[in-house]
Amino acid sequence: MFPDDLPTLALAFPGPERDRGVEAIVDGRKTAMTALAEILERAGEPVPEAGMRYAVLDSDDRPAVVIELTEVRVIPFGAVDDRFARDEGRGYADAAEWAAAHREFFAGETMTELLGYTPAVDDDALVVAERFRVVDPDTADTTTGPR
Repeated sequence: MFPDDLPTLALAFPGPERDRGVEAIVDGRKTAMTALAEILERAGEPVPEAGMRYAVLDSDDRPAVVIELTEVRVIPFGAVDDRFARDEGRGYADAAEWAAAHREFFAGETMTELLGYTPAVDDDALVVAERFRVVDPDTADTTTGPR
């Protein structure tokens, strides 16, 4: 059972990419994620804080797992290191692979449609680098906040 008052978090867009991300969280391979700060700003959402909990949605927009943020940093895109890239749990060997995949995603057609423009993703673009842990939804408190 998932607490009804937790904010939700959707990784990527519904489909295979989201499903792989949720699976990687559930099996422990994914302990980090990245958001483009510009997207949060445009949506009027504040940068999340450590301690916040979210119900991560699957491709059917149903809660699949609850996570708690353990670290949140706003850093330049080019400052993401190899360890963080690997902790994203998507099989990146290093930060260069991570950067190529994230540039493609953030500048992709679906993101452009969502935003109404294609964001510039250079080494100076700010990203929200988040680390998290999985928590038991039955014991998860309701430390919430906008995302």
